Amino acid sequence: MPASYFDVDGTLVRTNLIHPTLYYLRSQVNPWHSLKAISRTLAQGPSLALAEARDRRLFNEMLFASFKGMTEDRLFFISEEIHEEVMMKNLFNGSRDLIQRCLDNGHEVVLVSGTLDIILQHFAKELGAHTIIANRLEVKDFKATGKLLRPVVAGPTKAQLIRDHAAKNGHDLNECFAYSDSYSDVPMLSVVGHPTTVNPDKKLYRLARAYQWPILDLDGK
Repeated sequence: MPASYFDVDGTLVRTNLIHPTLYYLRSQVNPWHSLKAISRTLAQGPSLALAEARDRRLFNEMLFASFKGMTEDRLFFISEEIHEEVMMKNLFNGSRDLIQRCLDNGHEVVLVSGTLDIILQHFAKELGAHTIIANRLEVKDFKATGKLLRPVVAGPTKAQLIRDHAAKNGHDLNECFAYSDSYSDVPMLSVVGHPTTVNPDKKLYRLARAYQWPILDLDGK
């Protein structure tokens, strides 16, 4: 049985990692804590932008450092709101149909994303995906430390995690599919026999044309 590996942000939904993070930060125990948390994160804007352009792993680590001190139960509680208010309200028009087509073809559907696992679990259940590979916050004494557990799901690491998943589950990568919108996910796309670009950015679009990879538009615009 082949597997279909999906990036999420920009591929299946219009959001990026910043949107759910800001939702978490503005949902602190009181408005003052929310304001301080958002201000600290916004002050990092230039550094975050530079990290995103150069090193997606570093970008993830910097962004999720803003979760330091959040209680575990609050993280889980707000994750349901984020699923409904951020993820599902920004779902691309064709995402459900594409996932369902993979399921109908007997594929194991795997979501591979830098999104937090506590959010992605709701999303996977909604769409019928079998498995998630996602970032996980380190929690000590029921509070987030602001650190991510290894491995950090970003950039080239996604490709290795897909290799590991395929080997563990008996998938032939030459028969597998991968879907992404971002040039940063070229390693992930290149590791499978059937790479597909979805709503691709400019660099990935040019590469897809050069290598004759399929180009999908799930936004329906």
